[in-house]
Amino acid sequence: METVGLYVSVPIASFRVPRAREYFETFPVPPPATVYGMLLSMIGEVNRRIYEGAEVAIALVSEPSYSVVLRTMWRVKKKDSGLGLGENRRPDFQELLTDLQLVVWIRRGDSEKNQISLAGRIKETLSNPSLINRFGGLSLGESTHLVNEVKLLEISNLSFGQLLLNDEEGELSLPIWTDHVGSKTTWGQFRFTNINFETTESIPIKAWTKIQRFQNLQ
Repeated sequence: METVGLYVSVPIASFRVPRAREYFETFPVPPPATVYGMLLSMIGEVNRRIYEGAEVAIALVSEPSYSVVLRTMWRVKKKDSGLGLGENRRPDFQELLTDLQLVVWIRRGDSEKNQISLAGRIKETLSNPSLINRFGGLSLGESTHLVNEVKLLEISNLSFGQLLLNDEEGELSLPIWTDHVGSKTTWGQFRFTNINFETTESIPIKAWTKIQRFQNLQ
């Protein structure tokens, strides 16, 4: 099965918990949907359905520091006021993660229909970047939270990490697929488990998450 592993580092990031309002909490790890969006941006793909069915596994390899900032958020409270003006703007607190480092594995899913898989496109992108036509900075989460480094994974440079596992009784509820137009989100339950890169020979089955819309879930 075609598989590729990536090391990704982001100096500052935030993955807003949807229920958060005046205090914008962050998930401790980027959700599968967010990671998938970053991968599509990296290869210059604007149609997210082309690689639907691809599978990803995610592991934290750093302990990000938490901080809180006060920033101005835009809301639509009065249609007569301009965007970001008057009551359509207000200060809110936001949690940030600093020094986020993670490993992302991507493999062809059994329902991935494209002839060249997402894993294959990523390999092509990293081996010959001149073939890729993309735009904008590469970010993970918010557009201002730019990725510092993304490269092929070298296990010899890693020791321990926190691997994200699918678990119906897990404490983390994370989006797998988000459709902002229809306001529909596919969620999964997850938990962390320790991983020793020096002794782990293969990624556990429960670590793999299939990126797909709700109506396709079995």
